[in-house]
Amino acid sequence: MSRHDRDGGVADAAEVAALFARSFTATFGHLYPPEDLAGFLAGCDGAAFAGELADADHGFRLAFEGDALIGFVKLGPTALPIDRAGRRAIELRQLYVDEAAKGLGVAAGLMEWALAEAARRGMEDIYLTVWIDNHRARRFYERYGFVEVGRYAFVVGGTIDDDRIMRLRLA
Repeated sequence: MSRHDRDGGVADAAEVAALFARSFTATFGHLYPPEDLAGFLAGCDGAAFAGELADADHGFRLAFEGDALIGFVKLGPTALPIDRAGRRAIELRQLYVDEAAKGLGVAAGLMEWALAEAARRGMEDIYLTVWIDNHRARRFYERYGFVEVGRYAFVVGGTIDDDRIMRLRLA
């Protein structure tokens, strides 16, 4: 099989939504009552991703092994409760990799694209959130120089997760 990456388009929406649902459930599904998880994932369906994939303010990079989607990263306008101090900023909204592809460098390739794309767009900072107990992801982001700058309440149904806001200065 051949590994390759490409920009995402509207035609990829259903496949991106399916990978998101699988990966989110594998990583976080144990945290939520089944009805809350189902309700959350219903709001992250192909139609929701299609809207973002069609929006020029968002950027998607998809990773494939052959024809199979094994990861994606999404950039978008900042929506976090942060003080940007007048700096141009973008948010790394999602970075998900299929369970079978973890540890193969897929996330690193997607992160490199995200950082380069943010810089290409003239951004000075890139922000993201990460669940406080997702130690693997936190270590990954810290390797790139992200630092914790705040807290964020991530809501899934009746559950409020304790997330951390992280920032990387690009310029």
